[in-house]
Amino acid sequence: MRITSCGITDVGVKRTNNEDNYLINDELSLYVVCDGMGGHAGGEFASAIAVNTVEEVLSGTVVTPEMEAARADGEVEFAREKLRYAVRLAGKRIFEKAAAEPEYHGMGTTCLVLWFDRNNAYVAHVGDSRGYLVREGRIEQLTEDHSLVNERIRAGLLTPDQARTHKLKNVITRSLGYLEDVEVDIQLRALRRGDRFLLCSDGLSNLVDPADIGETARSLAPQEACRRLIQLACERGGDDNITAIIARVDEVG
Repeated sequence: MRITSCGITDVGVKRTNNEDNYLINDELSLYVVCDGMGGHAGGEFASAIAVNTVEEVLSGTVVTPEMEAARADGEVEFAREKLRYAVRLAGKRIFEKAAAEPEYHGMGTTCLVLWFDRNNAYVAHVGDSRGYLVREGRIEQLTEDHSLVNERIRAGLLTPDQARTHKLKNVITRSLGYLEDVEVDIQLRALRRGDRFLLCSDGLSNLVDPADIGETARSLAPQEACRRLIQLACERGGDDNITAIIARVDEVG
């Protein structure tokens, strides 16, 4: 397998600190975007804990009883369980840190992970950071936002256009750190040569629509595409921190 990747984070136009964190580890074929919350240093600290914990687990040899049980159903289920454990452990560590130190009370983060293993792409997420796949000119959103406005969209109470400017657009319904444990959504895709995966915080997805994201990721190399997407988000308001990672699959196998 051969991957070309790039990641960029930007404070945006209106914020003074950046609470996003991201990871590119091409050796592990591991890519992570986390969008922290909690004010002051809390959000930045929470997102850093999440990024570091996911990398620690997926680079290590820890095997839990749940992973052993999943291995009986094959390597795909084992990989799913390992990824699930990594994200849940990150949430537990953030929760415990916030409980132990008052200055971090209320901190949390979204977590979006892309991991390539045995010619499969695993996408795990909690929160409203988004994962997209651009394949054969089409863009597919791989993640479902864990947010209040998305629940209202699904219930028919809001349109996607209304949600973009809704006063509650930043309210998420699932995050790492709010509770000691969390449910993790995991998607699986078999890789194809030419696939482009894009991970981003909502500072990008709230301001740049999927059509523009897809066209940019498809037509430009990963580094140029990330730069252009950050630029577009800033031009359209830049009201939040903005992070984007693009991983292009150049060879499979």
